[in-house]
Amino acid sequence: MEPRTPGEIRLQRQAEPEAAIAAETRTLVIGPYQTRRDAGEPRPPVARLDEAVGLAAAIELDVADRLLVAIQQIRPSTYLGKGRVEEIGGRIEAEGIRLVVMDCALSPVQQRNLEKAWGVKVIDRTGLILEIFGRRASTREGTLQVEHAHLAYQRSRLVRSWTHLERQRGGFGFLGGPGETQIEADRRMIQERMTRIERELETVTRTRGLHRRSRRRVPYPIVALVGYTNAGKSTLFNRLTQAEVLAENMLFATLDPTARAIKLPHGETAILSDTVGFISDLPTMLIAAFRATLEDVIEADILLHVRDIAHEDAEAQGADVAQVLAELGIAPDAGRIIEVWNKADLLDEAERERLLNLSRPNGDGTKAAPKPVLISALTGEGMDRLMARIEARIAESRTSFAVILEPAQGAELHWLYENAEVLDRREDAAGALHLVVRVAPEKEPRFLNRFGAARRLRGSA
Repeated sequence: MEPRTPGEIRLQRQAEPEAAIAAETRTLVIGPYQTRRDAGEPRPPVARLDEAVGLAAAIELDVADRLLVAIQQIRPSTYLGKGRVEEIGGRIEAEGIRLVVMDCALSPVQQRNLEKAWGVKVIDRTGLILEIFGRRASTREGTLQVEHAHLAYQRSRLVRSWTHLERQRGGFGFLGGPGETQIEADRRMIQERMTRIERELETVTRTRGLHRRSRRRVPYPIVALVGYTNAGKSTLFNRLTQAEVLAENMLFATLDPTARAIKLPHGETAILSDTVGFISDLPTMLIAAFRATLEDVIEADILLHVRDIAHEDAEAQGADVAQVLAELGIAPDAGRIIEVWNKADLLDEAERERLLNLSRPNGDGTKAAPKPVLISALTGEGMDRLMARIEARIAESRTSFAVILEPAQGAELHWLYENAEVLDRREDAAGALHLVVRVAPEKEPRFLNRFGAARRLRGSA
């Protein structure tokens, strides 16, 4: 898909030289995982390494090889044992590797010692994710937040660790070379730059707050898409809004929030917001940096938790999203969360039928835990079910009224269609209109002031 917004065009221009460098950078991805897995890490090592390779591929690195390394304990100096370091060093030299990605969190000392032992650039999982975010962010807010997170990460890595992070543009350039702008290796200057970014972010955040308040004055319910990266959120966003935001089969294809209006089955408008994908071991400084970006998630009326139900680690990915939501103050069992099982088109018929049965509401009228919705954002399967579920969830906090209008009350009828959901309409023999409408709580005072004779059908008095 060709980039369409100015931000996407700028992003493509920045990425082109970096993609060329990345394509020529033979990379070894190492998964150094402890043999005794923690109870909180349900993923098998192979799946974790696959994800790390996917992260490297997201910035077009030439992944020449991958290596799964089982370790008994983490060594303070090099993370890996001495024998392993030497063995991998021989492999790096034999295969002409120029960059090593360690799928773990390295201390500055460990990173420097590995670079010295292997004679190549070494980055850890946090550095790689920061690089991806630096490449993808296209709005002013996004680039500022990424730069702030990057500087916070590098503040402790000043001594001899700036050599592989030399440029301060686009994706902060661990692939950069001599002759490009040097990032000043001075703690005071870094702190000054971080302070300036924080001031700029305050201005940007205030602007976003004004936009959000203006939406609230309309007001429309906000539906936010959340989920693990590459779960299909942007594809679903495009399907529901007929928009054309970037939707690629890669990790972190979407970083900057995008919002569009959608029409619900009974005609009401809602705001649908696409957000950054979550991932396991997301750097803590990025969670803090992107908190402003995720304010639409925090304030949303409904959260659509989009899951790649065809993925082998769907359960573990769902748990990671729940953990990040909890860090944002949203309980996993919050009533406003609708679980969306995406990519039904990738399931075989038996599994698809099984999940479809699991997602069907109870037919006995008993109160049960909310059921997920099985869909395919790619083919459009299940969109009617999803839209109906969104509308039903919004309706739970709204009151229905019976209204009778005389034939001459055209202005009142227009007001109802603009400000409420018209659920039913019929005309009697005398020409009077009998309507059933549903009204949002914040609009009830104006509604009751205008239609004092309306009869409440359900909801709190």
